[in-house]
Amino acid sequence: MTAHVINLFDEPSNRSERRLADLPERVVDGDPYHKIGMHFTSPDGALSAGTWTSTPGKWHAFTDKDEYCYIVKGHCALIHEDGTRQDFRTGDSFMIPNGFRGFWEVVEETTKHFVIRDCS
Repeated sequence: MTAHVINLFDEPSNRSERRLADLPERVVDGDPYHKIGMHFTSPDGALSAGTWTSTPGKWHAFTDKDEYCYIVKGHCALIHEDGTRQDFRTGDSFMIPNGFRGFWEVVEETTKHFVIRDCS
């Protein structure tokens, strides 16, 4: 197999959508709806990259993953369980390390590119 560079602005190879309220133990506020376009998954499934869009809402962040994010458009925040809040807007990038405990809050519809390494 020949490896090629993957442009996250190209059409994804796989798309999915979900209403986060279908996972009621995660939602804290609102009724966020997610659209996910996968651009890459490693053969072992531990590394993935794609594009994600969410409508406003707040939910428990996942754990056991490292995630790099680049905000393409919108406004969101990550809120640590100790109450520390970090807001991110169009053009911002950040890293969520494995072990982060807290919440995602989408303030206005947000689209991000992401790279996730599964640590579980």
